[in-house]
Amino acid sequence: MLDRIKASLPSLAPAEQRVAKLVLSDPRSFASQPITELADRAHVSKPTVVRFCRSVGYNGLADFKRKLAGSVSEGVPFIHRSVDADDKISDITVKVIDNTVAAFLKYRNDASTAAIEKAVTALVNACKAGRRVEFFGVGNSGVVAQDAQHKFFRLGMHTIAYSDGHMQVMSASLLGPGDCVVVISNSGRTRDLMDACDIARKNGATTIVITASGSPLAAAGHIHLAADHPEGFDRYSPMVSRLLHLMIIDILATCVALRIGGDTLQPLLREMKNNLRSKRYA
Repeated sequence: MLDRIKASLPSLAPAEQRVAKLVLSDPRSFASQPITELADRAHVSKPTVVRFCRSVGYNGLADFKRKLAGSVSEGVPFIHRSVDADDKISDITVKVIDNTVAAFLKYRNDASTAAIEKAVTALVNACKAGRRVEFFGVGNSGVVAQDAQHKFFRLGMHTIAYSDGHMQVMSASLLGPGDCVVVISNSGRTRDLMDACDIARKNGATTIVITASGSPLAAAGHIHLAADHPEGFDRYSPMVSRLLHLMIIDILATCVALRIGGDTLQPLLREMKNNLRSKRYA
């Protein structure tokens, strides 16, 4: 985040540059001080502080300070800690948890809310129009696709998940304008997923891809939700990537549920819960 501010300095207005230099000189203090004090220290007006936050890509001062605090907080491991063969169980436990927490906090600070907004809008429009929403993934990403289908069908949407390459291509061939397909991949280089994404896009469906930045799949979809982390896609057990993908699906599902509205959704979920009571022991 601080690197982004440094890179933005030449393009900022002189007053906004003073705010940027204040951030770079003492980021922890900037994250905790009220706007009046920040404006006084930078010798600018309060609206200039807010304009600076928006100029460097954030929604406002509150959004900027929240993400700034996360990026400079002490004790957060922003490096990937590899698990070694001679590690004790206690070491493995700490490393796995630290890697996951670091990836989540990095995503919180780096996530593009504009891209998430586009994805949520497309999914909501598909839901309201009664169109199809499909989830494609293979391997570990196939498990995430199944989880996504489970979450979204509970919202009353016409959803299905495919992890077989042939089924993905056949299903993509049947999609059309108004439909959505969410393609999930850690590497962003799986041939079957690329083929299915290309077919769906050519047929007019909105393609949302959850994958690493700079990958072929990232450039193939209409909307790219970046899932970047230090874990290589060729690792034996891609744990962090799977959890990061699941979190992104949770964000999408929560936003879509709120957009659909409680008046429509709550009675549906209430009836579903009542019907499931007979499946549980008292």
